Amino acid sequence: MSINMNYTIEADIKRKIIREKIYGIWKKETAEDYHRDFMEEAKPLTKGKWGKIIDLRNWKSSYPEVVDVIGEHLRWCRENGMIISVNVIDNPVTLSQLKRMFVLAGTQNISKVFDSIKEADTFLRENGF
Repeated sequence: MSINMNYTIEADIKRKIIREKIYGIWKKETAEDYHRDFMEEAKPLTKGKWGKIIDLRNWKSSYPEVVDVIGEHLRWCRENGMIISVNVIDNPVTLSQLKRMFVLAGTQNISKVFDSIKEADTFLRENGF
C-alpha cells in the first residue's frame, strides 16, 4: 500500500483491482509522485486485466497541468491492462476536470462515474471484479 498525504493506493490482487483515495489540491509534482507510486503498486496486476476504483470525494480542483499528467497516467493504465476505471465523485467542478483527463487518455469508454462507493463497488462486482 502506498500512502501519501494526498492519496492512498492499494492493490487487491485477489479481486484484480486497485483502490485509491485522493485528497486535496494537486500540483504537477503531486501527480507525478502519484503516478510513480501507482506504477509500483500496480506491478502485480499489469500482466493481466484489472480495474480500479477511485474515491475522489475529497479531491479539489487541481492546477491545469495536472490534467495532462493524469491523462498520461490513465493512458499508461490502459496500456498496462486496465479495462475499467470506476470513479466516485460528487463535485461538478472536479468532475469536469476529471472528464478532460478521460478525453486526453482516451478512456471515456471504460471510465464510469458514481455518487457512492457502494454503487461503484456493485458495478465492479457485476463486471467480474
